[in-house]
Amino acid sequence: MLCAPNILPSLAFAAGRVYTPGMNRFFNTTGPCVPGKHYMLPASVRCAEVFHLIAREQYFVIHAARQSGKTTLLKALASELNAGTTYLALYCSLESVQDFNEPERGIPAVMAVLRSSLATARLPDPFTEGPVNTILKDGLSRLCATLDRPLIMLFDEVDCLANGTLITFLRQLRDGYVNRPEAPFPHSCALVGMRNIRDYKARLRNDHDTLGSSSPFNIAAKSLTLHNFTEAEVADLYGQHTADTGQVFPPEAVARAYWWSQGQPWLVNALAREVVDDLLAGDPSRPVKVDHFDEAAERLILRRDTHIDSLIERLREERVRRVVEPVLTGAEPELALDSDDARYVIDLGLLRRDQGQWEAANPIYREVIIRALSYSTQETLSPALANRWLRDGALDMNGLLRAFQKFWRENADIWVEKYDYREAAPHLILQAFLQRVVNGGAHIDREFALGRRRLDLCVTLGENRYPVELKLRDPRRSDPELEGIEQLAEYMDGCAAREGWLVIFDRRPELSWDKRIGWKTVEQEGRTLHVVRC
Repeated sequence: MLCAPNILPSLAFAAGRVYTPGMNRFFNTTGPCVPGKHYMLPASVRCAEVFHLIAREQYFVIHAARQSGKTTLLKALASELNAGTTYLALYCSLESVQDFNEPERGIPAVMAVLRSSLATARLPDPFTEGPVNTILKDGLSRLCATLDRPLIMLFDEVDCLANGTLITFLRQLRDGYVNRPEAPFPHSCALVGMRNIRDYKARLRNDHDTLGSSSPFNIAAKSLTLHNFTEAEVADLYGQHTADTGQVFPPEAVARAYWWSQGQPWLVNALAREVVDDLLAGDPSRPVKVDHFDEAAERLILRRDTHIDSLIERLREERVRRVVEPVLTGAEPELALDSDDARYVIDLGLLRRDQGQWEAANPIYREVIIRALSYSTQETLSPALANRWLRDGALDMNGLLRAFQKFWRENADIWVEKYDYREAAPHLILQAFLQRVVNGGAHIDREFALGRRRLDLCVTLGENRYPVELKLRDPRRSDPELEGIEQLAEYMDGCAAREGWLVIFDRRPELSWDKRIGWKTVEQEGRTLHVVRC
């Protein structure tokens, strides 16, 4: 995960923990990184403006997806600032202040965690009894009046605050902010969470009645974000392990780790930890290979650690389904791409929008999404499916898909009803069918993105490649066969395969099964393309 910044003089020195060889650092996947204990990357390059904003006495937002290193950054920033003589920094997490919609309950809960932070920092408690709409502002003003240095407030997990509590919290910050020339108040303030503060409005009920003309959301001068690691930064992080132990990560292994993770900080660390600690049993004399990262990725996908499991839970939310489902099928978007639901899914880190194309944030999440949504189907399919079409290191894809046609004809209506993602159900059920057959003997590469009107699969078994393209026959659109054949031929060339399969699910309700089910083989410039209708 993202680790402590090195914005000013080394935080390790500031925190009184200077790393020396032999301290046995490791790749961290639980909680904030600690200097001298974990391998770390400086975060300052991704939040370089922080000290500039503090110097200008400004309030600002830092937002990023889960497990991107926000808490590590804030704790490091507090340690860095407190090590100097210019500022006094106070870190305060609002994670525990959840489900308090009404400020009468929420603001006292905020004050309770503030008091705890003050006690930890050995600072006086300035809070007294008073109305909930001023008690926070008045207490912070009294605190600042007693300090000999400007106060920097670092509020973590701000997006845990809800409705009236959030409004009242922000209003008091704004009131103190605009009146700083007349009354002491925090010099600068960071509001940190998964979401950009401008997106909080959409979570509020009747915001047009409660916000008024002086919106509390306009106190932030800048909104910053923490981006994923670059491949060079992944190499730097892994290079720290090499420097400590002599165990080398070859460039091709680093590239594979980056491909699987796309630089997502938790995944970067989790992959390396899986390779170093488990696959290689903590033995630095054993060489790291590219294949180790493929195996590590598969282990993470199957094991569903807490971070991944929390993402899977989000897939059950209706607002997430509205965004993720059309991405799975490649459908044209029916919702505004700048809607709150769309921004929410990006903020979760499930999807990314790259050059206008929506797709899974990384290959690991891509596998997790598909397997999580099709898991129960895969597990309940008849055991007779297992390895029936795997023969002598090859896959009988024709036999498999003919069997699927029979299964689909007999079970489609029943199985589709089981899915929350009903539009994507045909894609998910076929993939569950495939996954059950090839488990343990092959790998399935998947490509899906919003607006492509297709989902591409390539089953890899040894040196053999089996490209499959999935399309839906939407009642509102013409037959996708000609377009699908052209797209499949292009995909086959990318897979270096001479045989491929175009599976078309016909969703027209008036069509009989005899007219839906079909098989046609097309020879095209040395390629063999099978059109499989379901």
